[in-house]
Amino acid sequence: MWKTHESLENTEETRYEFPSGENGMNVWMRMFEALFDAFGPQHWWPGETPLEVAIGAILTQNTNWRNVERAIQNLKERDLIDVDKLLKLSEDELKELIRPSGFFNVKARRLRNFLEFLRKHGGLEGLKKFDTYEVRQMLLRVPGIGFETADSIILYALEKPIFVVDAYTRRYLKRHGFIEGTEHYDEIRKLFEDNLPKDVELYKEYHALIVKLGKVYCKSKPVCENCPLNKKEFWRNEK
Repeated sequence: MWKTHESLENTEETRYEFPSGENGMNVWMRMFEALFDAFGPQHWWPGETPLEVAIGAILTQNTNWRNVERAIQNLKERDLIDVDKLLKLSEDELKELIRPSGFFNVKARRLRNFLEFLRKHGGLEGLKKFDTYEVRQMLLRVPGIGFETADSIILYALEKPIFVVDAYTRRYLKRHGFIEGTEHYDEIRKLFEDNLPKDVELYKEYHALIVKLGKVYCKSKPVCENCPLNKKEFWRNEK
């Protein structure tokens, strides 16, 4: 079922494939359809512009989305969803505006690092000129941006096909026996990418549906009754 890497340097060349079911869809697409049938479209990621989406991806680190919305609203009320305008703010001014998102001292530095990176590369439009994995490596070199944040920016702001893995993803896959739980982020990402069509809208919707699953059913203390994935075909271990 599961194959680990001796080295993650060759992640892009290693494929993980699961057989198709009777209806021609593999288990990954069947899980998507089950989630979509249960929850419907999620309209995620909320944001009026790609820059707002990218800012949200940084501010949402270690907090819930409601707190992020309050911080972004502070910026929008002052017409500050703009790289140059934000960089003109003092560090203390920026900290105060994003305070609702929590960890505002750290996040102010991370946001400023990202904004300086954007200005250097011609903004988000400039980043779109790079290959998906090239821009990913560029983002990962920005202090404070890790795999999940980088991939969220790439998928939702740049609209390039890369699957976003979060704590909800790892939790449900471990419970259902698809992973052991200690795998590297990229190994889990590749599980989805190797078994799904390379489609931006599909990746967006699937990630959002997994978040919904984690909030409604696959919580820290699971609520398995009525869960759309509580079917034998979606388990790889003994329940």
